[in-house]
Amino acid sequence: MFKRRFNQMKPLKDRLLDEARSLREQANLLPVGAVRDAALRKARQAEAAAHMDDGLASPGPQPPKQTDVQSPT
Repeated sequence: MFKRRFNQMKPLKDRLLDEARSLREQANLLPVGAVRDAALRKARQAEAAAHMDDGLASPGPQPPKQTDVQSPT
């Protein structure tokens, strides 16, 4: 058996931010209440996940670069 696989056309960060934007637009149309709060919460979670994805994709802390400046003697 083979697993179905497909390549995503957009990066994860873009998809998460699109989802957050969509949820915020939907929440703006809803009356104040639990459903609206849930949509806003999901939007915040999607935005946080997008920022976490940035951190996970980064190469991590880099050592300071050595400069060719000579110390005064």
